[in-house]
Amino acid sequence: MKKIIFAAFLSLFASVAAAEKINTSLFGNLAVKGYDVVSYFTENKAVKGSKKLQTEWQGANWRFSSQENLDAFKASPEQYAPQYGGYCAYAVSQGYTAGIDPEAFAVVDGKLYLNYSHSIADKWEGDRDNYIILADKNWPEVSQ
Repeated sequence: MKKIIFAAFLSLFASVAAAEKINTSLFGNLAVKGYDVVSYFTENKAVKGSKKLQTEWQGANWRFSSQENLDAFKASPEQYAPQYGGYCAYAVSQGYTAGIDPEAFAVVDGKLYLNYSHSIADKWEGDRDNYIILADKNWPEVSQ
């Protein structure tokens, strides 16, 4: 019996450990403040999602502007989810997390990066490749 309980505990721990920390709103548990993450890739712009087109992934609610975008996300959420759990990419490069402005974004090499504001996004763009390297290095610790 103890082995079964221990195995169940390990399984639960592994699934919790695998879940990424997601930046969500205080109300509605919304990822990316309710914006459609697929639209960043397909329309190259920030588009508000609809309450009627929503799915849950990684403990957050994700909204979409079309059924097609919702279906695309469901088929491959990792392809569309923002880097660093949807926290500000610049902040993560500096070793901490910060909120985002959904309209301060960049898609780089097929990955979505969000930033706190347009001015921070401009700063991030100035040395983007280096900031991505730093953020990738910092994220495992920052995400704890």
